[in-house]
Amino acid sequence: MVSIEDIKQAATRISGRVHRTPVLTCAAIDRLAGASLFFKCENFQKVGAFKMRGATNAVLSLNNDEAARGVATHSSGNHAQALALAARMRGIPAFIVMPSSAPAVKRAAVEGYGAEIITCEPTLQAREETLNAVVERTGAVFVHPYDNEAIIAGQGTAAVELLEEVPDLDVVMTPVGGGGLLSGTALAVKALAAKARVIAAEPTGADDAARSLAAGHIIPSVDPDTVADGLLTSLGERNFPIIKENVSAIWTVGDPEIIAAMRLIWERMKIVIEPSAAVCPAAVLARPHEVSGLRIGIILSGGNVDLDRLPWLDHLEE
Repeated sequence: MVSIEDIKQAATRISGRVHRTPVLTCAAIDRLAGASLFFKCENFQKVGAFKMRGATNAVLSLNNDEAARGVATHSSGNHAQALALAARMRGIPAFIVMPSSAPAVKRAAVEGYGAEIITCEPTLQAREETLNAVVERTGAVFVHPYDNEAIIAGQGTAAVELLEEVPDLDVVMTPVGGGGLLSGTALAVKALAAKARVIAAEPTGADDAARSLAAGHIIPSVDPDTVADGLLTSLGERNFPIIKENVSAIWTVGDPEIIAAMRLIWERMKIVIEPSAAVCPAAVLARPHEVSGLRIGIILSGGNVDLDRLPWLDHLEE
């Protein structure tokens, strides 16, 4: 089990290698919410997402023999870019299995960080089989995007920074997909701000985490459908017990509200966030009676957006 000491060690390990991101506020959004919101802006992190924290911690945690063999993963998103960059910073190989359906811009980013891309069919079975073959061929260490203790500890460092800057929060919120950010955040908050509640937010079209928390066991994500494409995965085996024990609630919110919140933050705060990062503010704005008067820290998970496919434009076209 990951401890607060693991998270503190991760913070020391990655210091100077990742950005200490700012905490921003917006009076206009506070008025709309009826609460005081503090946004931890991981959209300003390296590779544009919190994933850089966990990937850097995982890579730096390897001993020299492990590191020499390199690291491997399967991902078409932010974890692929984060692991590729973290590996380059340590000067070791990275092997990234990406589905053929992955956007060209993401492939280009991963290649730009020096990783070797291995293409596979866009199915989970193909990704896992291809990854296994790569690990067997190279001896590389598999670094799971979220079901990994070093990843969880690294992601928890964002909450540590938030609580150092804004210590008297009533609630700390993150979005939830696989649960790496949420589980790391929950452990950090429990240790450093025990009176604060940890609440996650999730799209209604991908609400497996909310259903899992209610049922007391993992319910896999099946055919998720949401604009928040970073939140499509099922919860990890290491992540769920932490979430079950330390997370007070998971609030769900629909795509129209997510898109509206994303646009609101672009317009009012003048910062770029991706749909997955807008899920928490959307959930807060949808629950004025539950959040009234509270001080809420929100981790904005990332800002990687296809500027040619902004969701409010797609929504209007539909």
